[in-house]
Amino acid sequence: CFPFLLFSADGHFEGSLMTKVIVKYNGTVMWTPPARYKSSCTMDVTFFPFDRQNCSMKFGSWTYDGDMVDLILLDDHVDRKDFFDNGEWEIAGVPAKRNELYYECCKEPYPDVTFTVTMRRRTLYYGLNLLIPCVLISGLALLVFLLPADSGEKISLGMTSILYYWVACTETSVSKPYDYFLSELVCHLTNIY
Repeated sequence: CFPFLLFSADGHFEGSLMTKVIVKYNGTVMWTPPARYKSSCTMDVTFFPFDRQNCSMKFGSWTYDGDMVDLILLDDHVDRKDFFDNGEWEIAGVPAKRNELYYECCKEPYPDVTFTVTMRRRTLYYGLNLLIPCVLISGLALLVFLLPADSGEKISLGMTSILYYWVACTETSVSKPYDYFLSELVCHLTNIY
């Protein structure tokens, strides 16, 4: 029995390559086939681009109880030496925890191992391309009030700052993950402006 991701987004539950098992002198059998798992998680983008996301992957057996298949957690953290860095996300941690569930129908335990992947968004790109231009646009809009009323440049500076603000909002809406509440708040604040 191969423990698989209990709530998989892929649907393929077998390993990608069938390998041999290791049988030890005391009767323990260890089988470590390489496998690729796909999981989907809900994302909370309330604090975008300074957000952290948690995604849990729960491994266990649907058909065998803990007396037949025991899942043993060798280490409480994942070895990331073969992990490739991502340009947008940084892995903050991957703690693992072994759980045992007892159901009303059965006296045997049903073990599972849950890995919680905590990711933090890298903010350099969003800071340079989103936050700093918005602060500069706001400063440019405030400069309109410092110009004298009879200056011919007051209207053109105001129109330029509004146009640049519109371009920045369009760029922001394209690069930001969609969140209904946040988009309503931005539209409300834009109408106040």
